[in-house]
Amino acid sequence: MKGTPAVSEWKMHEFNKLYFRIARAEIGYLRFILESYDGLAFVRTLDNREALVEIAFPVSRRRDAEALLTALAVECSMAAVPPPAPGVHPSL
Repeated sequence: MKGTPAVSEWKMHEFNKLYFRIARAEIGYLRFILESYDGLAFVRTLDNREALVEIAFPVSRRRDAEALLTALAVECSMAAVPPPAPGVHPSL
């Protein structure tokens, strides 16, 4: 089908994922900022009570995403954490 990428092209869209704890009140702000960068990074909340978020970004945009996340870590008091164990959070 014309316009549909071949399977090999999808590999260009692989994502790195990082995990952070953040103040619950900052999750909306973080989501707003990341969405304003139009595809640079995506956030999803894994645990609302623990304020645990996963931030995914394309491998090809790693430098830009990590620079932005470094600045946001200070601004939003985000603390990097290791990936949660499989099955701990239903969304994983």
